[in-house]
Amino acid sequence: MRKDVRILLVGEPKVGKTSLIMSLVSEEFPNVVPYRAEEITIPADVTPERIPTHISDLVEHSSMETILPIMNRHSEIETCVECSAKNLKNISELFYYAQKAVLHPTGPLYCPDKKDMKPLCVKALTRIFKVSDLDNDGILNDNELNFFQRTCFNTPLESQALEDVKNVVRKNLSDGVCDNGLTLQGFLFLHTLFIQRGRHETTWTVLRRFGYDDDLELNQDYLFPPLKVPPDCTTELNHNAYLFLQSVFDKHDKDRDCALSPEEMRDLFDVFPYMPWGPDVNNTVCTNDQGWITYQGYLSQWTLTTYLDVQRCLEYLGYLGYSIIAEQESQAAGITVTRDKKIDLQKKQTQRSVFRCNVFGDIGSGKSGFLQAFLGRNLMCQKTIREEHRSYYAISTTYVYGQEKYLLLHEVFPDFDYLSDADLACDIVCLVYDVSNPYSFEYCTKVFKQYFMDSKIPCMMIAAKSDLPEIKQIYGCSPLEFCRRHKMPPPQSFTCNTAAAPSRDIYTKLTTMAMHPKGGRESRDDMQQRAAGQNRTLVAVVKTDHARLRCMCTCNRCTFCLCQNFLNSELLQTVRAKLYAVVLIRFFLPFTTLSLPLLTSQICRHRHLKLVPFISPHFLHVSQADLKSSTFWLKASVGATVFAVLGFAMYRVLLKPR
Repeated sequence: MRKDVRILLVGEPKVGKTSLIMSLVSEEFPNVVPYRAEEITIPADVTPERIPTHISDLVEHSSMETILPIMNRHSEIETCVECSAKNLKNISELFYYAQKAVLHPTGPLYCPDKKDMKPLCVKALTRIFKVSDLDNDGILNDNELNFFQRTCFNTPLESQALEDVKNVVRKNLSDGVCDNGLTLQGFLFLHTLFIQRGRHETTWTVLRRFGYDDDLELNQDYLFPPLKVPPDCTTELNHNAYLFLQSVFDKHDKDRDCALSPEEMRDLFDVFPYMPWGPDVNNTVCTNDQGWITYQGYLSQWTLTTYLDVQRCLEYLGYLGYSIIAEQESQAAGITVTRDKKIDLQKKQTQRSVFRCNVFGDIGSGKSGFLQAFLGRNLMCQKTIREEHRSYYAISTTYVYGQEKYLLLHEVFPDFDYLSDADLACDIVCLVYDVSNPYSFEYCTKVFKQYFMDSKIPCMMIAAKSDLPEIKQIYGCSPLEFCRRHKMPPPQSFTCNTAAAPSRDIYTKLTTMAMHPKGGRESRDDMQQRAAGQNRTLVAVVKTDHARLRCMCTCNRCTFCLCQNFLNSELLQTVRAKLYAVVLIRFFLPFTTLSLPLLTSQICRHRHLKLVPFISPHFLHVSQADLKSSTFWLKASVGATVFAVLGFAMYRVLLKPR
């Protein structure tokens, strides 16, 4: 929006230019008119558009014909107003229309010769229609029209007003209304009608609300709102942004297969001035068997863009109309700037959801295979990737202690003498060597010693191509000994030459180390103990099988965690203790020479149970009532087990594909 408007009066001497200005200011015809009026300013609070207006009086001589032939010759002349300074006729109107011609020009919108809107205006309004068509059915229903009206004009339309609008379109355009909703053709016709009837300020209000400037290009302030990202901080999408992107995916996934076909992808990005995702994206995120980007891959690519280039992400969200549809001030409202990584290290916990792993290795060591294996592609699938479509990034989700996290793998160029700060900035380092190449390991040691030996970034050694015969590495010590000396985990065997999808266990380990660094190197026990302090609702020591579970929730309350909390509850511990007591009384006591207290203590110690009053050392006599009690606890335990198994089975059956 302009900050002010300047109006210049042009005409031959003594036609009344100065009189118009003086009459406007004094609201009466001046008896004495100066040769030339000084520039005056109309304050913003007395103009309809709330914009200050400046008026200069031109005194240069010019020859003018009558006004109508001039208007016919020059389509850029917007309005002709008949006025009189002496009679105060249309004085305010004259300057209002002059201001309107600046703020809401007809020229960019409409071609008088063709009596139709110009192509740029049609293109902009088409994008606005598609953004406003929330269900992507090709029509604006009453709810969508009301949302559009409220968004642009801060007021909804009454039901009768909606019907009147649609009736006007029906009378003039056969395909303007379909299923009682406004089609794209009807939407464009309506704005053409506004312009032809002199209400082009209505169209300009819509265009500017959706981010367009006077040249009908998206404003840079709209596409790139200010966002400050301090050093050592990263950028992530927040919950509201993910919900918006999910709605965009659902809107265009017409066949509901949880993947975007090439046609659906083109339809999604039709509101962009260019195609933002190239073929390399299909080798950066997860795809289905047809090579189409899945729902998970779609969110992963958005996460990657936000992490690597947040300004590009803001631009993309602007094209999709995030600030309008999500009713936010700007796209920046969908971005979370994480805190300084140093604070995470001090507090020994992190709030980040995206962790970057830089992958180093000599040429042919298996780095690319390591990245593609993360996306579930074995060696045979990788051979079908064309070189020009190759990606140096791979991103997907992993689960660490029941929490869904994104792991971003970045393959770094092998020339380690020219590593930039961006190549070194990461949360964890992967050093990949080929077990079948005796010279492969030496490269990893050079990179480690030159860049990471004294840093706090955790490192992991990957013994790639482990399906091949292992050859002794030509180096002063073995890879295992090297890792021990530098307090790194032992080399992790890895291969993508498998019949099925490669194992993802190693990526879970990488994410775990990235989440919980400790001076760059730490044991798994240390990580587990610190994670227990951070995630107090989870168990203290979690089995590695937990990482293989696919948690379907986003609130960090997966099935495994809920079951563990239940199993560790005081009530269930008491039931377990009594159940062991039942087994003790019924089966062990008649066949042992040990006293009941001693036998009880040994069994409880073996099962890590606490002694409870039911099995106390003072309990030295087994009565008939005790046998009845034991029968009750046996039945209760069996019943609880059956109930738990059936409940879990029902839970799995009712899960949605996502």
